[in-house]
Amino acid sequence: MKLIIQIPCFNEEKTLPLTLKDLPVKISGIDQIEVLIIDDGSSDKTVDAAKAGGVNHILSLSQRQGLAAVFKRGIDRSLELGADIIVNTDGDNQYCGQDIEKLVRPILEKRAEIVIGCRDINAIKHFSFIKKLLQYFGSYVVRKFSRLDIPDATSGFRAYSREAALKINIFSAYTYTIETIIQAGKKGIPATHVSIRTNDKLRESRLIKNIPAYIFKSVATMLRIYLMYEPLKTFFVIGLISLAPGLLLILRFFYLYFTEGRSGHVQSLVIAGALLIMGLGVMLLGLLGHIISANRRLIEEVLYRLKKQNPE
Repeated sequence: MKLIIQIPCFNEEKTLPLTLKDLPVKISGIDQIEVLIIDDGSSDKTVDAAKAGGVNHILSLSQRQGLAAVFKRGIDRSLELGADIIVNTDGDNQYCGQDIEKLVRPILEKRAEIVIGCRDINAIKHFSFIKKLLQYFGSYVVRKFSRLDIPDATSGFRAYSREAALKINIFSAYTYTIETIIQAGKKGIPATHVSIRTNDKLRESRLIKNIPAYIFKSVATMLRIYLMYEPLKTFFVIGLISLAPGLLLILRFFYLYFTEGRSGHVQSLVIAGALLIMGLGVMLLGLLGHIISANRRLIEEVLYRLKKQNPE
């Protein structure tokens, strides 16, 4: 059983040595532990720090690609290296490396294929009240979308079995944390969570620089992924919002016409017609999206089989 710990890095020269020092060297049930550094075009001596720390593999990207792309490159490389379990952690020493054993245990015991390390958000002192509130609300929305009970959806400390890693596809250009949980729920990949510890903050977050922008990007990611898997349901509901008042206006028109003999209210009839056409159009978009979604699932299945047969 081979475990690869992948660490996406961007200018982590100062924090990476602490992260590497905290990683476990032996875990019961694991025969081999290797470390993979994905350097996202760092301008400092991150690569030198990785080499000094004795990491097994370094994947250097020529220019910065962002967290989601780096995570995907790390997963692909870990699969090529023959990983049976892949653990992702951050290079800023945010997470306690010794908790990796807790992360992989449910996978080793065949209880899950994805394990999320969930922080005690309320106990993290450097999180503001607004940030804590957003974390709770965001995780609640992800739970509703994915139907998976993951209290800390944005945690980057997580473990994937080989099967789960082969099935997950990253589409977002921003972050992978929310997307992979929703995908796991929609694809029926068993997922669970464990409580993990965090270390003191060593630097500011590079992902959350602006709260409004973070909210917008996170919501956009959630909606995009949900629409990919539930287009018919989503557009049907939106269509009903337009269809229902249109039907009510038509019923009102005929009620007044037959009970009071009033032939007016033609404007209401015109508006009703427009609402009905709009609602039916949106529902047709949902049907088209459903057909496209079916084709996408077939393509993902083919991609999964190809990656499984030809990991390199």
